[in-house]
Amino acid sequence: MSAQPDHAPVTPYAPAPGAPAELLTQLRADARADSWVPAFERQWAAALEESRRTFSLAALYEVVQEWQGLIASAPAVDAFVASGYDDTDFIDMAELRGRCR
Repeated sequence: MSAQPDHAPVTPYAPAPGAPAELLTQLRADARADSWVPAFERQWAAALEESRRTFSLAALYEVVQEWQGLIASAPAVDAFVASGYDDTDFIDMAELRGRCR
């Protein structure tokens, strides 16, 4: 018999115990710290509350994984923006939805 209850999803990703603190240090060192740190802290607080309510670490793991991906992809995004990308073919989906009503 398994020690895990049937209703508890198995989380395939489990970050290191110090991952949230390391993320926060990286976010504070980034040029976008003014917007990123409060956003991370809001998401972390919400995930922590959900974790307390559900007795699951899944929401906390998701926040860590999402922000690790954001930090990892930031240099590529910066390089793309700095390259002078052409966004003249951009489609404003909000405007398009307004036309369909």
